[in-house]
Parts: sequence; structure tokens; C-alpha cells
Amino acid sequence: MPFVIDFWHWWIFAVVLVTIEILAPSFFALWLGIAAFLTGLALLLFPQLGWEYQLMLFAVLSVLSIVMWRHYYLKNPIVSDQPNLNRRGAQYIGRTVTLSAPIADGVGKIKLDDSTWKVRGPDCAAGKKVRITGLDNVVFTVEVIE
Repeated sequence: MPFVIDFWHWWIFAVVLVTIEILAPSFFALWLGIAAFLTGLALLLFPQLGWEYQLMLFAVLSVLSIVMWRHYYLKNPIVSDQPNLNRRGAQYIGRTVTLSAPIADGVGKIKLDDSTWKVRGPDCAAGKKVRITGLDNVVFTVEVIE
């Protein structure tokens, strides 16, 4: 007797995918889980559906759910009340600091809290006040305050 895929197989697969999403959040397995659930629902409504059509339906629903989420997300981006929370350097933009090392040939250093950061800006002596105006990876762009 050949193995028959039943609707509850798809629902178990959906639960496994959602569990994977919970344990390792990637926000990808969720959409595949939704597609698996809908495929199981289609099989419940149409029990004569062959396994080839089930797999094709699952593939189409997977792509469709991901594309629909992406479309929705681009139109409604998630807005955070703390956009710089995990961007430590960006939190310092706009801050005025004193140079701990002179800026020579466009490169110098500043001390911020417990760290030393590399800066780029116009040449000037140590001890001068500078304002952080930007961030390029881990190097601040600064301007001298007169």
C-alpha cells in the first residue's frame, strides 16, 4: 500500500515550520508554515488532490505568501521608537567631543565613554572640540567647532 499524504501531514509540517520560526527567528519559515497549513486545508476540502498538485500548490503558496509579505512590508515599514538601539556609533552623531589625538592627514582619534574611535576631518590639534557629523562603518566624520 503506497504512502498517502493526508491533510494532517501538511498541518504537522506547518507546526514544525512555525516551531522552527519560534526557535530560530528568521521570519521566513513562518510564511512556509502558512503555505503548508493552506495546502492542508486545500487537501481537506479536495481529498482527491494528487501529491504532485499538493507540492505545486505548496510551492505556489510559499512564493505567494513571501511576495505578499514583502509587498506589505515595503509599504508599511516597521517604525522603531529607538532606531539607533543596536547601532552604537549612530547614537553619537551630533555629539560634541574633545580630540584625544590630533587629526593629522585627515585622521585622528577621540575618546567616547569607554572606547576610542577613529575620526576623519580637517587637520587640527589635540584638545580641540569637534562635532560628530557622520559615521562610515566605524570611523566618525567630524567638523571642528570654532
